[in-house]
Amino acid sequence: MTSDRRRPERLKAGDLVALVAPAGPPPPLVLQAGIAIVQSWGLRVRVGKHVLDRHPTLDYLAGTDADRAADLQDAWCDPEVAAVFCVRGGYGCLRIADLLDWDAMAAAGPKVFAGSSDVTVLHEHIGARLGLATLFAPMVATLAFTADEQAQSHLHSTVFEPDAVRVLTRPGAGSLVAGRASGVVVGGNASLLAAGLAARGAVPAPDGAVAVLEDVNEDPYRLDAIVTKLLRAGWFDGVAGIALGSWTDCGELAHVRAMMLDRLGGLGVPIAWEMGFGHCPAQLTVPLGLVADLDAVAGTLTMRSTALR
Repeated sequence: MTSDRRRPERLKAGDLVALVAPAGPPPPLVLQAGIAIVQSWGLRVRVGKHVLDRHPTLDYLAGTDADRAADLQDAWCDPEVAAVFCVRGGYGCLRIADLLDWDAMAAAGPKVFAGSSDVTVLHEHIGARLGLATLFAPMVATLAFTADEQAQSHLHSTVFEPDAVRVLTRPGAGSLVAGRASGVVVGGNASLLAAGLAARGAVPAPDGAVAVLEDVNEDPYRLDAIVTKLLRAGWFDGVAGIALGSWTDCGELAHVRAMMLDRLGGLGVPIAWEMGFGHCPAQLTVPLGLVADLDAVAGTLTMRSTALR
């Protein structure tokens, strides 16, 4: 893929945003704080019927698989809804991916879709099945959003004034392997990308892509296994460059850096380090499915077009 996926319309005051919980349950007080922030942007907010549910036996899930899928599908197929924001990650998106009516969602037309972490699964499906660009972004019912004004500001700019945030970088970003590359941005949370390889019809990243990767709470040896699984499956075949984000609570960063260089350095492509997205303070919102230019030495990922039209 060498061209942008379809881009949804940027948001404007008065637009309706649907909040869904496709994975884990949000803390109610944090959810209320997140709603207040989104409303302060001049947006209307509708909370999915099952967002505050709990699965009857598996308390790490926000309600049953059928109900979580229904909230997402209902929001997407509602013509009044301009954007769908996931309230938190955790685990559960893998369980609902095959319960969604993708044909009906495709017929509903493009919408802004935002989330990260476990939501990587849905980014992959929306990109592949709907041909739509999405936002790997902080989630509104997490402290990474409600207690982080920089993360809020970057998401706000991305959805309202995307021209202002076409260059993604952070202090300290730089190269693991020097060089420049261009391609469509794909990826997200590394462990979820590896988990998705078992799905029917799983495909590697498109030729010429710039892959973005991050993770949390994985020891270096676990990250080694995750990256090795992706390598053995051919996920990195044809990748033009790699941008590595945060590795919070993944052991000493020096060990993670050494492992990434050992596993990925042989690909012969530019690799940027500490790019400021994922589970980290001041989390950047990263558009997926759009062409970008990676400069590993400068530590920048520059979108060639705005994230939203």
